Amino acid sequence: MTIRRVVFRPAAEDDLAQLYRDITTRSGYPERAIGYVRRIRRFCDTLASFPERGQRRDDVRSGLWVISFERRVIIAYMILDTGDVEIGRIFYGGRDYEAIIREDEE
Repeated sequence: MTIRRVVFRPAAEDDLAQLYRDITTRSGYPERAIGYVRRIRRFCDTLASFPERGQRRDDVRSGLWVISFERRVIIAYMILDTGDVEIGRIFYGGRDYEAIIREDEE
């Protein structure tokens, strides 16, 4: 059995850091933000075992996959030639991820 890795691109790390700040600011509870970000990371780690469970979105970017987390987060990722999963971006709260990804590509 091939062991896949899940790696986070810097933009995805930035997205998680911003989400942490937003939740902490709104709720006043950093523990709540830490817990939520950890749940997202754990969910992303599960993509190592079955990355194809997301939805393929070649119409947005070639090779792009997306999957939702708790109905509020969209995780955009690629399955690399090695089989590893690269988390590219993490979008929260209804952001127009399609437009942002297309803009990032330009």
